[in-house]
Amino acid sequence: MDGNYIIGEDKQFIAGTYSRFPVVFKEGRGCRLYDYEGKEYLDCGSGIAVDIFGVNDEEWKAAVIGQLEKVQHTSNLYYTEPQARLAKLLCEKTGAKKVFFGNSGAEANECAIKAARKYGEINYGKNRKEIITLKDSFHGRTLATLAATGQDEFHKYYDPFPAGFVYAEANIGSVNDCVNENTCAIMIECIQGESGVNPLDVAFVKHVEKLCRERDILFICDEVQTGNGRTGYLYAYQAYGVQPDIVTTAKGLGGGLPIGACMLFDKCRDIFTYGDHGSTFGGNPVVCAGAYSILSRIDEKLLEKVKSNGAYFAEELKKISGVEQVTGMGLMIGIKTKKTAAEIAKQCIEKGLLVLTAHSKVRLLPPLTISKEEIDFALKILNEVISG
Repeated sequence: MDGNYIIGEDKQFIAGTYSRFPVVFKEGRGCRLYDYEGKEYLDCGSGIAVDIFGVNDEEWKAAVIGQLEKVQHTSNLYYTEPQARLAKLLCEKTGAKKVFFGNSGAEANECAIKAARKYGEINYGKNRKEIITLKDSFHGRTLATLAATGQDEFHKYYDPFPAGFVYAEANIGSVNDCVNENTCAIMIECIQGESGVNPLDVAFVKHVEKLCRERDILFICDEVQTGNGRTGYLYAYQAYGVQPDIVTTAKGLGGGLPIGACMLFDKCRDIFTYGDHGSTFGGNPVVCAGAYSILSRIDEKLLEKVKSNGAYFAEELKKISGVEQVTGMGLMIGIKTKKTAAEIAKQCIEKGLLVLTAHSKVRLLPPLTISKEEIDFALKILNEVISG
């Protein structure tokens, strides 16, 4: 079987929801992937911020295989050790009090939406259901999380959407204007990844936190893409010096297997009771065993490496002719150039470098374990493509 055969099968039998590059990966290790023809690629996308320890990580594999040899799944009618261990570790590392596990970032955000609306109703009545999100945000592809997403391009075809979402500009005046007696939560991404790797202003984020405290509005941080060490902090909100009431995460937490987590802090720690929410596969023991392996290794030494490598990557990118702007934090980097992002991505893949796009920008989300030498290799190709 070769790559072209697989591509043909895919086109015939899989729904055409993805614009794929004409590459089929067969295997890989660390930051390197190999296609069916044996060509090597340096991965600066890590499965869109998922494979944070790279491909084929031995410790993660051992944890996953070890649990597979015990029990691969049991329903949430019963307790499992991996789920309890992972929830405890998340709480210890963040100060959260309770965790709900789902299977994706969208599910984690759905859980946060439900928690906020229940909090609003039981404390202030049935009308306290509105959630403010930001324009250019992205919170998922379910109907509710699409409704929460502040980008018109995602709102075609699928209406009517669930009501109760209000979009504010990422500035203090706009958020102040949107808040009213029906507001139950404000949900933000500290760095808006899908719309171009755009960090929010620190003063603005602190104002949102202060406003939420003054009005008893829940403050939700969506850390689906920014979380689990990606920015050089365990979660990006920690770089802003704020404390959310709810934090959602996914992607890198699972190391390659699907998981989402909604972390509930003091104010809403007991908001859910029996029957309020659920998930057949949420907190699957195999996935949680792998996630525990990932989370337990995100320590200060790794985070400092992410910060220093990210700063080096960003500074060197700024020296490339044709680069107009570099944004982001840690190893979450956006590059604005004179060329289109799609054109750059295509030329990079031809030269053996995998990058992502985010609207008009090239987006880099390499494994957190990427070496200086691998960064230099990526910079060499990016220089050739962008300045050429």
